[in-house]
Amino acid sequence: MNLIWSIGSVVAQVISLVLILSLFFQKLRATAFVQFFKGNAILISFIAALFATIGSLIYSDVLGYEPCKLCWLQRIFMYPQVILMGVALFRKDVSVKIYGIILSVIGGAIALFHYTGQIELTPLPCSAVGYSVSCAQKFVMEFGYITIPLMAFSAFLLIIFSLVVSMKKEEASFEA
Repeated sequence: MNLIWSIGSVVAQVISLVLILSLFFQKLRATAFVQFFKGNAILISFIAALFATIGSLIYSDVLGYEPCKLCWLQRIFMYPQVILMGVALFRKDVSVKIYGIILSVIGGAIALFHYTGQIELTPLPCSAVGYSVSCAQKFVMEFGYITIPLMAFSAFLLIIFSLVVSMKKEEASFEA
């Protein structure tokens, strides 16, 4: 289970990096790979949110990993996206993109904060609460860096940059 979700996270990270770079380089933006993500951003966002939601529910409800306060906050910003993107796919409604970006930026910021706390770069506010698991606890550590909050961050990044690339109008690039 951990290996499958961790590989998915690495894939999401690599795709997100390519999409970020495509915002700055016209030649990369014109590739079939980036055009695929541009044309299917809502579907990709739906799939990313769905897999992140399923993964978090498997970790908590099947494997018994109790979510901490920061995990719950991340879920608040991920779970609705399954419904939003699903309805948008059904109705062919592209106006939902900005909502997905906003939800993912907030959820991604929480996930990144959570991750930096787990790797001890920043202090976490919920390390000793009496009714929840510690936010610093690492249930997963794959490839030497992937934890559950980083998995969530990877999904949020994929959603953000798929949607941003799809909203980018073709214009002069930033290249010199």
